[in-house]
Amino acid sequence: MTIEEITREALDLDIKERATLARRILNSLETPTEEEIAELWFQEALRRNNEIDAGTAKVYPASKVLQELRAAI
Repeated sequence: MTIEEITREALDLDIKERATLARRILNSLETPTEEEIAELWFQEALRRNNEIDAGTAKVYPASKVLQELRAAI
């Protein structure tokens, strides 16, 4: 089936069915796979590491961060 055929079929649905189909299609675009999530976190870790190596990131000892978090709760 081509995109054009699918589109024609979808447009023949009633409004509630089209809304359901649209929601499902949008959800499929918004939900990354486990592999995509892992890759995004890997890229983020590399970016942060590069900032630390370049001296452009502020770093804090974990003990200080945890102490401040505990005090805030």
